[in-house]
Parts: sequence; structure tokens; C-alpha cells
Amino acid sequence: MVGSIFGTDGTRGVANVDQTPELALALGRALVTVLADEGERRPSIVVGRDPRWSGEMLEAALVAGITSAGGDAIAVGVLPTPAVAHLTANSSAAAGVMISASHNPVGDNGIKFFGPQGFKLSDEEESRLEALALAHDGRRPTGTRIGRRLTDPAAVSRYIEHLAMMADVELTGLKIVVDGANGAASSVAPQVYRQLGADVVTIHCKPDGANINDACGSTYPQVVREATVAHGADAGISHDGDADRLIASDHEGSEVDGDVILAVLARRMHHRGTLAKDAVATTVMTNLGFKRAMVELGIDVVETAVGDRYVLEAMRAQGLNLGGEQSGHLISLDRATTGDGILSAVRLLSTIRATGTPLKELARVMTRLPQVLVNVGGVDKARLEQTEAVWDAVQTQEQRLGDTGRVLLRPSGTEPLVRVMAEAESEQDAQAACDHIADVVRDHLTL
Repeated sequence: MVGSIFGTDGTRGVANVDQTPELALALGRALVTVLADEGERRPSIVVGRDPRWSGEMLEAALVAGITSAGGDAIAVGVLPTPAVAHLTANSSAAAGVMISASHNPVGDNGIKFFGPQGFKLSDEEESRLEALALAHDGRRPTGTRIGRRLTDPAAVSRYIEHLAMMADVELTGLKIVVDGANGAASSVAPQVYRQLGADVVTIHCKPDGANINDACGSTYPQVVREATVAHGADAGISHDGDADRLIASDHEGSEVDGDVILAVLARRMHHRGTLAKDAVATTVMTNLGFKRAMVELGIDVVETAVGDRYVLEAMRAQGLNLGGEQSGHLISLDRATTGDGILSAVRLLSTIRATGTPLKELARVMTRLPQVLVNVGGVDKARLEQTEAVWDAVQTQEQRLGDTGRVLLRPSGTEPLVRVMAEAESEQDAQAACDHIADVVRDHLTL
């Protein structure tokens, strides 16, 4: 089980409160100790970060931890999370570390770890890392056995070339708006799209360390929607702070989320015979409209718990090459080892260009059912499983909706919340189901 340091995607919390230099130092030392136990005498570890101010502080501490335990830290600077995974997998590095809080506000930060093949660490591997970090023990080399901080000036260009090679066709003739969230995608993403021939308009691509995710990026999709219409673009692409996800906009300013993008890519791969096992992996939060569309296309859907790590685990276990989440965290396993928002955008834009079909028409591959989410706070989520009244309420609403909708109830992984989600043919029905269950949760689980 994941312990107190690690959540569903590495460590994350308020920088200098939860995510302290002391923690980064301890994790850096622990990582080298783990690698040394696995036979790496002087492991090299790729270290990247997003632009937020606290990243410099945590990078310094993490590098100090790595080098003090006898590892070499290859500091690649500000790069997307998937770039760190790619650089790790395509080098002699024993591991990779990304310092980022993804789409969270500037006050937060976090640390994600990748193994030598570029995959995120498993729960068991994170638990071992956590135990060593909390023990405050490990290797203490001296002299020339102490590690060094190294750099890789060509890291960015190698990653850009990798992404450019993922396009099926040139993007010449496409005009796109790119919202970089003032984050790690701000420089790389526009370069990739321009290298492929697209006419690129950039917004929120001027990070200053304080403006990351500030009313921009994939958690504010209306921003790119408005800009796409204002600039008369064919499509808009909105990334998050560490560029591992995207949300798109069509030329009329309608949102195209991860479910729809996944459906567009799945259909094209299915028609081209490149969709492994004619199946795609998604989470329980994926819209029911996606599942219906896949059934009509003859594509199987493998459902997992919420979190890209669980999507990836299912993909690897079942030999799939496409999966993702509604949030826009999409994984092309035959091309990358983790979710990559820029890669996903390249594939989406290539589909528009290759088929000659506007994104609005491509998005008709699925019809979204109204989906309502209610977060019930201030409750004891640990009592959820044993509270029969709540599950009776869920069963009642499921019976009421029948085949025309569904209900999902789950505790938050990081907050004292219970999340209630309902889908139905009408938003009114979905809202009614959510509200009823949320009231029962409050009545029985309030602290």
C-alpha cells in the first residue's frame, strides 16, 4: 500500500510545508540507496522540474540527496514530465525524477519517480522508497565516490525530435492556439507544432515561476476555447503545468475533453488496424457515452480505478497500446511510457490533417451524457464502505436510472471528501441522483 508520503501520483502538497527540502533530500538519498541495492554502483538519475519557484529549492535539495548518497544527478531543467520519462528510458539513466505539482496552483509542488524503462514506480516500490526516506539512513560515500550534478544541454532538442517523429503527416495548413499554462509546455509545445508546419498562436506561454496554472491551462478550458474562436483557429490545445495532459477546443469553441480525444484516436487506430487487441483502457469516471461509442465501433473497453497509473498497469498487463482519462491524461504505450499531452495533441492534430475532417466533426464519434459530480466534504470517508444506508441510496438511484445512466461513489485519495458522480440522459436526472446520495452521505458520515 502507498504510505503517508506518496499519493496516487508521487508526492504532492504545499511547498516548504508538506513538500520540504528535507523531504526531497531524504527521497534523493533513499532513491540512490534502492538503486545501489539493485546493483547500480554509481547510478545516474535524470532530474527535471516545472517552472514554479519552489522547484528550484526542491531541485537543489533532491540533487544534494542524490549526490550525497553517491549518485550522479543529470539536471535537465524545466521540461515536461513525459520528457523526463522519455529521457530516462532512452539513456543509461537508472531512474528519473520530476519535480512538479502538475495542474495544482503555484503554492504546491510534488515529486514523481520513474524507473529505468520510463515507467512510474509501483506502489510497492514507492513504499520501499518511503521507508528508507523516513529512516533517515543510507549510504555515506566520501571522496570521489560522492556523486556529481551534471547537465544535458541536448535534452530539450532530443525530446522535441522524438515528438515530431510521432506525427503521421505534416500539420501545414492548420492554425492552432496553444495554452501552455505558463508551465513546462510553454516553450516545447509551440516548437513541436511549428516544426511540423502548423501556424501557432501562443497564450500563457511566458512562465515567470509564479503564474503557472494561474487562470489558464487545461483546468480552465474556457480560456483556450475563447482564444480559438477569437483567432479563427482550426483547433485549440490547452496543457497543464507539467504537460502530461491536454484539453482541446474545436473551431467553434466547443470543449473536446480526454474522453472525446481518446475516442477519436481509438476509432482511427481501429480503422487502421493499429489498435492493440481492439481495446482501450479507461477509468470508472469515463463518460458512459464513450463506452456506448466503443461498443458501436466493436472496440472493447477495459475499466480501471481512477488514476493514470492504474490505466497504465492495465495496459501493460493486457497488452494494450491506448488508454486514458477524461482529464486528458492519455497514454500511447507504443510511443511513450507515460501520459504525454504534447504527443497526444500531435496525434489528434495529425488525425485532423490526415482525414481532412474538422475537429468538430471528429468529436461526433461519441455523444456525451450529462455528468454531474458533487464533492461531499467534512465527512469520515473511512466509514463509507461499512455504511449500508449510503449504498442503499446508491442502489435506489441506479435502479431509477436503469440502462440510461449510472452512479459512482468513491472516497477522495487525498482529502476528507466523498465524491458522488451520476450520469443520465438529462442533467436534471443526474443532478437529482447526485443530490440525493450526497444528502445521505452527509447524514451518515459527517464528522
